[in-house]
Amino acid sequence: MENKITIMLVDDHPMIRDAMSLYFSKIEEIEILAEANNGKEALELLKEHTIDLVITDIAMPEMNGVEFLTALQEQNSNQDVLVISMINEVSQVKKMISLGAKGYVLKNSPKEEILTAIKAIRNGETYYSKEVYDIIMGQLTGRKPKQRLTVEIPLSRREKEIVKLVMEELTNQEIAEKLFISVRTVEAHKRNILEKTGCKTVAGLAIYAIERGIV
Repeated sequence: MENKITIMLVDDHPMIRDAMSLYFSKIEEIEILAEANNGKEALELLKEHTIDLVITDIAMPEMNGVEFLTALQEQNSNQDVLVISMINEVSQVKKMISLGAKGYVLKNSPKEEILTAIKAIRNGETYYSKEVYDIIMGQLTGRKPKQRLTVEIPLSRREKEIVKLVMEELTNQEIAEKLFISVRTVEAHKRNILEKTGCKTVAGLAIYAIERGIV
């Protein structure tokens, strides 16, 4: 297919880049042209490749997302950038948007939403996931956005054990046998875990676990 949307992934977690690459490899109109561990690497790769859209995280070593977008701005670059991050703090959202990010999606969003954001930006629009949009509107109107996760609910020791086993791709039955609990208890724990983390899928839970050093 001609006129593919060329993308560079910028994230210091190879597992996350691999997961995104695998998903996008199944989408005909998208091509992952380059990958970088941080903003510094991304700047070098942008000298070598013509990229339609950069997808970047914020929290990265050497050069984080804020520093990366600042550098692009200093170069008077018109590079389109989509931020995909677990960070939903007002200051960071505002900063990334002020530095030219055309979109901001939380990492626990469904992968289909990322594709929607990519297409919107490619069409000259902006795209923000619902929670990010609430933050923006809350700042404009003086309201506090609904459901902003200002205080994160910690997982219990047992819940962390189950997260690790889920990441090992164990079934509910296998987890139950390993922890000497019932399948129904495993299911209850998993519901609580998804509710606490705000994740909707196992992929989102994997990102959550990696970001917090659980796995």
